[in-house]
Amino acid sequence: MKRVLILGGGFGGIAAARRLRQKLSPEDEVMLVDRRAHFMVGFRKTWALIGQSPLEAGQRPLAALARQNIQIVQGTITAVDPASRAAEIDGRRVDADAVIVALGAELAQEKIPGFAHHAFNVYDPQDIPRASAALHEFRGGRVVIGIFGAPYKCPPAPYEMALLIKGFFRARGVTVSLEVFTPQPMSLPILGAAGCQIIEGRLAENGITFLPNHTATAVEAGEIVFATGRRPYDLLLGVPPHRCPAPLAQSELTGGGNWVRVNARTMETLIPGVYAIGDCVEIPLADGKPLPKAGVFAEDMGSVAAERIAATFAGQVADATFKGEGGCFLEVGDGQAVMVQGEFLTEPAPQVSLSEPSRQYLEEKRAFEETRLQAWFS
Repeated sequence: MKRVLILGGGFGGIAAARRLRQKLSPEDEVMLVDRRAHFMVGFRKTWALIGQSPLEAGQRPLAALARQNIQIVQGTITAVDPASRAAEIDGRRVDADAVIVALGAELAQEKIPGFAHHAFNVYDPQDIPRASAALHEFRGGRVVIGIFGAPYKCPPAPYEMALLIKGFFRARGVTVSLEVFTPQPMSLPILGAAGCQIIEGRLAENGITFLPNHTATAVEAGEIVFATGRRPYDLLLGVPPHRCPAPLAQSELTGGGNWVRVNARTMETLIPGVYAIGDCVEIPLADGKPLPKAGVFAEDMGSVAAERIAATFAGQVADATFKGEGGCFLEVGDGQAVMVQGEFLTEPAPQVSLSEPSRQYLEEKRAFEETRLQAWFS
């Protein structure tokens, strides 16, 4: 009997666990560990923020995966020992024959003094109810959506949030001044200047001020502090800096960098038998930019890692590879969405495009969540 230890129950972890269960013998053990009790597609947070649909409607218990002969362990991963293919879960050591690291990216709001006291963390599901209440009670003034660090998960999300919030206030007859700032030189650098002009033009058409090259250093009551000055706010919705989870950052998996290093095609780390997938990894693209942190990529990475582990266990040549194809939806209001999609691992540069707005893409976004919840948990 062999055991595969999967650290993290997000898109990548679940995809890997299900593929392994399909490929391995029933006697082999697939163990998935996560501190959370449920799975949720990240973009649901914006729907809950504006009161369109509650968080709970898109949550499913990870324990339901046990029906597929996947062992679920709810606990905190306090240490990872890649060389021994082991991890410490709530102080208990668990050894395995192979490990898939899928711990995602942690939110590090403490890196910005004052963030926790003055901003609403719109990337934390636990803070969404409080942020939503503040949004519904707001009666006018300056609303700021701030991106406090890069890279961050789901790059289009803050701009989608800005457009939907503008529509939210417009429908209620509430006059607001809405701004979005980012430390990056343009809205979605992976799109290039032409694509970003479209996104930023859409913001401008809706009366939303876009502020690139704005690196916030602190938040005070009523003001955001930048290296170049200060800007006022009445309501601040923040995307905090992200970091690699401590158990990984303290291991040799990062190779001294900020994120876990992997082979971009195989998801293999520097340690044999240890794979890493999803938001905790950094994959540099041919143009020097990092692969965006998105659930669709984590899902594909998980399947690749699982296929390669299963082939290795069977004494076969592992040939599954990550292609880096996919994209993200961005709702633009009026019942429409656009699609940022492409082939991200191509050379000499990624081939990325931005679609025209359509109702079809909004329907596809909703189906993206629905089909996975149905296939994984029903």
